[in-house]
Amino acid sequence: MTVLLVVAGAVLGAPLRYLTDLLIQSRHRSLFPWGTFTVNVLGSFILGVVAGAVSAGAPGWLATWVGTGFCGALTTFSTFGFETVRLLESGALRLVALNVTLSVLVGLTACAAGWALATAW
Repeated sequence: MTVLLVVAGAVLGAPLRYLTDLLIQSRHRSLFPWGTFTVNVLGSFILGVVAGAVSAGAPGWLATWVGTGFCGALTTFSTFGFETVRLLESGALRLVALNVTLSVLVGLTACAAGWALATAW
Protein backbone atom coordinates (compact mmCIF):
# COMPACT_ATOMS: atom_id res chain seq x y z
CA MET A 1 0.00 0.00 0.00
CA THR A 2 2.83 2.43 0.84
CA VAL A 3 4.42 2.03 -2.59
CA LEU A 4 1.08 2.74 -4.27
CA LEU A 5 0.67 5.95 -2.29
CA VAL A 6 4.14 7.11 -3.31
CA VAL A 7 3.48 6.25 -6.96
CA ALA A 8 0.09 7.99 -6.92
CA GLY A 9 1.68 11.16 -5.56
CA ALA A 10 4.58 11.00 -8.02
CA VAL A 11 2.20 10.60 -10.95
CA LEU A 12 0.85 14.04 -10.08
CA GLY A 13 4.06 15.72 -8.92
CA ALA A 14 6.41 14.84 -11.79
CA PRO A 15 4.30 16.25 -14.64
CA LEU A 16 3.48 19.33 -12.55
CA ARG A 17 7.21 19.94 -12.05
CA TYR A 18 7.90 19.62 -15.76
CA LEU A 19 5.02 21.86 -16.82
CA THR A 20 5.72 24.48 -14.14
CA ASP A 21 9.38 24.63 -15.13
CA LEU A 22 8.47 25.04 -18.81
CA LEU A 23 5.94 27.76 -18.06
CA ILE A 24 8.17 29.75 -15.69
CA GLN A 25 11.33 29.48 -17.79
CA SER A 26 9.47 30.47 -20.98
CA ARG A 27 8.68 33.82 -19.34
CA HIS A 28 12.27 34.65 -18.37
CA ARG A 29 15.41 35.22 -20.39
CA SER A 30 17.59 35.22 -17.29
CA LEU A 31 20.16 32.51 -16.61
CA PHE A 32 18.66 32.17 -13.13
CA PRO A 33 16.75 28.86 -12.85
CA TRP A 34 13.39 30.34 -11.88
CA GLY A 35 11.46 27.18 -12.75
CA THR A 36 13.43 24.93 -10.42
CA PHE A 37 13.41 27.60 -7.72
CA THR A 38 9.61 27.87 -7.99
CA VAL A 39 8.88 24.13 -7.74
CA ASN A 40 11.31 23.72 -4.86
CA VAL A 41 9.76 26.56 -2.86
CA LEU A 42 6.23 25.36 -3.64
CA GLY A 43 7.17 21.82 -2.64
CA SER A 44 8.76 23.07 0.58
CA PHE A 45 5.57 24.91 1.48
CA ILE A 46 3.36 21.90 0.70
CA LEU A 47 5.65 19.61 2.68
CA GLY A 48 5.48 21.98 5.64
CA VAL A 49 1.67 21.96 5.47
CA VAL A 50 1.55 18.17 5.29
CA ALA A 51 4.09 17.62 8.07
CA GLY A 52 2.29 20.12 10.28
CA ALA A 53 -1.08 18.55 9.54
CA VAL A 54 0.17 15.05 10.32
CA SER A 55 1.78 16.26 13.56
CA ALA A 56 -1.58 17.81 14.46
CA GLY A 57 -3.49 14.58 13.91
CA ALA A 58 -4.05 14.12 10.17
CA PRO A 59 -3.63 10.53 8.97
CA GLY A 60 -0.05 9.35 8.46
CA TRP A 61 -0.72 8.09 4.94
CA LEU A 62 -1.02 11.75 3.91
CA ALA A 63 2.70 12.21 4.55
CA THR A 64 3.45 9.20 2.34
CA TRP A 65 1.16 10.23 -0.49
CA VAL A 66 1.73 13.99 -0.56
CA GLY A 67 5.02 14.36 1.29
CA THR A 68 7.03 11.53 -0.20
CA GLY A 69 5.20 10.89 -3.48
CA PHE A 70 3.97 14.27 -4.65
CA CYS A 71 6.58 16.57 -3.11
CA GLY A 72 9.37 14.10 -3.85
CA ALA A 73 8.49 14.18 -7.55
CA LEU A 74 7.67 17.89 -7.65
CA THR A 75 10.90 19.12 -6.07
CA THR A 76 14.39 18.44 -7.32
CA PHE A 77 17.67 18.78 -5.52
CA SER A 78 19.60 17.19 -8.38
CA THR A 79 18.41 19.80 -10.88
CA PHE A 80 19.16 22.54 -8.35
CA GLY A 81 22.71 21.18 -8.07
CA PHE A 82 23.13 20.79 -11.81
CA GLU A 83 21.85 24.29 -12.57
CA THR A 84 24.06 25.78 -9.87
CA VAL A 85 27.13 24.07 -11.36
CA ARG A 86 26.06 25.24 -14.83
CA LEU A 87 25.88 28.83 -13.55
CA LEU A 88 29.30 28.40 -11.93
CA GLU A 89 30.81 27.12 -15.18
CA SER A 90 29.36 30.08 -17.08
CA GLY A 91 31.05 32.48 -14.66
CA ALA A 92 27.78 33.83 -13.22
CA LEU A 93 29.07 33.87 -9.64
CA ARG A 94 26.45 36.31 -8.38
CA LEU A 95 23.68 34.09 -9.75
CA VAL A 96 25.31 31.08 -8.08
CA ALA A 97 25.28 32.86 -4.74
CA LEU A 98 21.74 34.12 -5.31
CA ASN A 99 20.47 30.67 -6.32
CA VAL A 100 21.99 28.88 -3.33
CA THR A 101 21.07 31.57 -0.80
CA LEU A 102 17.52 32.14 -2.02
CA SER A 103 16.78 28.45 -2.47
CA VAL A 104 17.81 27.58 1.07
CA LEU A 105 16.36 30.62 2.84
CA VAL A 106 13.09 30.86 0.91
CA GLY A 107 12.63 27.08 0.93
CA LEU A 108 13.06 26.88 4.71
CA THR A 109 10.79 29.89 5.20
CA ALA A 110 8.12 28.35 2.97
CA CYS A 111 8.30 25.07 4.88
CA ALA A 112 8.02 26.87 8.23
CA ALA A 113 5.09 28.93 6.93
CA GLY A 114 3.33 25.78 5.77
CA TRP A 115 3.89 24.13 9.15
CA ALA A 116 2.61 27.22 10.97
CA LEU A 117 -0.46 27.38 8.75
CA ALA A 118 -1.31 23.71 9.29
CA THR A 119 -0.79 23.73 13.03
CA ALA A 120 -2.70 26.99 13.56
CA TRP A 121 -6.04 25.29 12.83
